[in-house]
Amino acid sequence: MMHEHEKSDPAIGAGKPTNKVEAMSVADAAEPVEQRSGAKGNASEQSTHRTQCRERVSQALDRVRKAVRQRPKEKLTALLHHISTDLLQVAFFALKRDAAPGVDGMTWQTYEADIDRNVADLHSRVQRGAYRALPSRRTYIPKADGRQRPLAVAALEDKIVQRATVAVLNCIYEEEFVGFSYGFRPGRGQHNALDALCVGITTKRVNYIFDGDVRSFFDEVSQEWLIRFVEHRVGDPRIIRLIRKWLKAGVLEDGIVTISDKGTGQGSVISPLLANVYLHYCFDLWAERWRRREATGDMIIVRYADDSAPRRREEEVDM
Repeated sequence: MMHEHEKSDPAIGAGKPTNKVEAMSVADAAEPVEQRSGAKGNASEQSTHRTQCRERVSQALDRVRKAVRQRPKEKLTALLHHISTDLLQVAFFALKRDAAPGVDGMTWQTYEADIDRNVADLHSRVQRGAYRALPSRRTYIPKADGRQRPLAVAALEDKIVQRATVAVLNCIYEEEFVGFSYGFRPGRGQHNALDALCVGITTKRVNYIFDGDVRSFFDEVSQEWLIRFVEHRVGDPRIIRLIRKWLKAGVLEDGIVTISDKGTGQGSVISPLLANVYLHYCFDLWAERWRRREATGDMIIVRYADDSAPRRREEEVDM
């Protein structure tokens, strides 16, 4: 079946057919070097330094993936040290340079002007437990149905630390997630989900398609259960504290900070991964078990974020 788990080259990472890039694509961080005013050295030296950072990050993440494969049922208890200065710098250069600033007002260009010192200070705060997450700035974008979709714009350093944390956690969860999950994963996207849907419809005699969507998922997901799901594999309390900080940082709107015990902060860097973790435990594993043990006939599932489309063909009965 097209969603069966397949192992890929360990140097590449994830073990799914359509997922053949690293947990955080190193290529994403390979930005053209821009010589800033007054910077020491030259563009070639800066490019070499960034290349070396990416290589060290790639090797470090490979070690995490190897540990996950060797201990598939154990909690990972030593993860924070993998959020290194190299990984933080790679995470920074992978961010969008023209993204809107958060409540800190910090832009990519301003932070980059003293990148080495800024990243070193951020790394020190993260490792000491002195890092504090700032509230996200609430903004809205229009939806196709005319309603407004709320988004949370995080502060720049929160984006950096979240992206670095996602890179480490992806090493774990890309070995865990099932094959029919396509949303917000390295090397996967809408086109892969549409391809799977097309193949399922055109190669099977489909009786019916069930199209489902979880209403207001990113706003309503239980933070308590989310943390409990993460703790199935993550045993490093420092990583758990980081996630709690982001969930409890709140949202700033009209001068008021609102903190909720629900939601993942739609629009934040780590929100998609947390959403996938939640849906993995409360939907994907259940659906896969039901398909294997209860379903009669073929059943193919495609899930993209909080949208899913199971397709089923009942067994034919001789009359």
